[in-house]
Amino acid sequence: MSWIKNRPLNIVLRLQLLVTLMAAFVIWFFLGIHGAVSAVLGGAVSVISSAAFAIIISRHKGYTAEGTIRTALRAEAVKIILTVGLLWMVFKNYEDVNAFAFIGTFILNVLVYSMALLVSDDTK
Repeated sequence: MSWIKNRPLNIVLRLQLLVTLMAAFVIWFFLGIHGAVSAVLGGAVSVISSAAFAIIISRHKGYTAEGTIRTALRAEAVKIILTVGLLWMVFKNYEDVNAFAFIGTFILNVLVYSMALLVSDDTK
């Protein structure tokens, strides 16, 4: 994900992908293929919206406080719109969705995303 220049967001996106795959494997073992697909879709909603946020943040070039806040608000708005739209699309189009696996993996990835604050931006 070299197009994301923000190191903490890059690391967290990779962790979200890993958590999604691990959750899908565990859920597949207990709930079957529809549970695993639901888990992958729940993780994908979070990863896609987080990636959109990270791309917008990475493209920011201004150094004023106003520009920084405008970029952060725009990125957050895009993330929220994508999240709501993707959640709706999954529930609308995938009839065999397992809501427990889908929402559980989504929430797990949202919690992983909050770990971006704990990752140092220092490359040393």
